[in-house]
Amino acid sequence: MAERSRDSVDDHVSRWSAYWNDNPGFAPEVEGAITRMQTIVGRLKREYAAGFTDSEFTLEDYSTLHVLMVQPYPTEATPAQLAEASRVTRAAMTSRLDRLEIAGLITRTVDPTDRRRVVVRPTAAGRAAWERYVHEGMARDQHLLRSLSSRELQQLNALLRKVVKSLDDE
Repeated sequence: MAERSRDSVDDHVSRWSAYWNDNPGFAPEVEGAITRMQTIVGRLKREYAAGFTDSEFTLEDYSTLHVLMVQPYPTEATPAQLAEASRVTRAAMTSRLDRLEIAGLITRTVDPTDRRRVVVRPTAAGRAAWERYVHEGMARDQHLLRSLSSRELQQLNALLRKVVKSLDDE
């Protein structure tokens, strides 16, 4: 049998295994899986952030437009819905929306049937900005997972889906 390739996480797990060698609560495979997922997500976050360093359009701007474009009711949402979907506070979302509105990337209008309700919509410029960056993001995502075959990506998705489903069911 061929020796499997080692990565930097194997070294991390080896160090932890030596430290926790008699602790039945330490699970090397769990430590390895979690650390690998954190490594991948950390790299992805750094690459996404780097994609916005040369622009007045920020990662937060993109993230807000992204949620607006793909949330359950695409291209129209309330600030509260956007805050929930973005996992930020309503105050943080208000600040984001102020910035996007000043930049001409969204509109906020009062719902004529319920004056307490504000509806957020992207402008044509907002859609164009989102489309530009979403394609760049797709390319980064594909580059990040380029070492996996289509079949391996399907297997990875099946395994991760199983974990997410168990968390959804809690």
